[in-house]
Amino acid sequence: MTENAPSPDYETEYNNRARVPEHPGLIAGWQADATAYREVATCELGLAYGESERQRFDLFKPQEARGDALVMFIHGGYWQALDRSFFSHMARGLNARGVPVAVVGYDLCPQVTLGHIVWEIQQAAAALWRRYGLKVVASGHSAGGHLAACALATNWANVGTDLPERLVPAAYGISGLYNLKPLTETSINDALRLDMESAERESPFFWPAPSRLTMDAVVGGAESAEYHKQSRRIVDVWGLEGVQTRYEEIPGANHFTVIADLADPDSAMTRRIAELAGA
Repeated sequence: MTENAPSPDYETEYNNRARVPEHPGLIAGWQADATAYREVATCELGLAYGESERQRFDLFKPQEARGDALVMFIHGGYWQALDRSFFSHMARGLNARGVPVAVVGYDLCPQVTLGHIVWEIQQAAAALWRRYGLKVVASGHSAGGHLAACALATNWANVGTDLPERLVPAAYGISGLYNLKPLTETSINDALRLDMESAERESPFFWPAPSRLTMDAVVGGAESAEYHKQSRRIVDVWGLEGVQTRYEEIPGANHFTVIADLADPDSAMTRRIAELAGA
């Protein structure tokens, strides 16, 4: 008779800053690269989709638009840190391939609930469609991957009667979190304040699968086993329910370096998201 495998140490598995001690320098690098890109990009900054100061997006425009969608990039930070100003350069690669990119901000926990953040991202996608008349490919990193999957699985008739059924036809989650229940056992939850019921309610893993739509889940090869499991499971479960899913590991990448390829127009990551946007 085999013994039951020990349960994962979720605190260790999900504490990315402890896993990557050099993270302060990497985050400082994001800020510097983002600032540099804003100085040379064709962009509109601080466009409002809601009432709060964080309910804004920055639109980065290509010289010549191709495709039939724009990309909404949603930053990470466990729904409680960072803001859109760290991530302007995430538009660089896609802009070079003819794709407009809206880098969106949102309010943070514990000032608002995680469910409110999901609602804000839905409002942001709706505002983008109403303003530009383009479908929205949702792309996000870490907590942003969670929010991108939520956008994909949203019933848009519940958000606005004027919105198309397939407002978000595709999502590209980078090191995303799709089942939030494990986080209830970690210090991350100090700000999120999730119980098991709210963790399930805000987890796209437990939502009706967005059948016939497209979900890519990619993860850094050097990330924790739990992060690999998160991406594999959403791909497996949604794939069985009619979603066009794809799983990929980025060799050698950790939780902070995994998004670096978005700044490169020739990377496989950029090419794939541009393909999802019809470019």
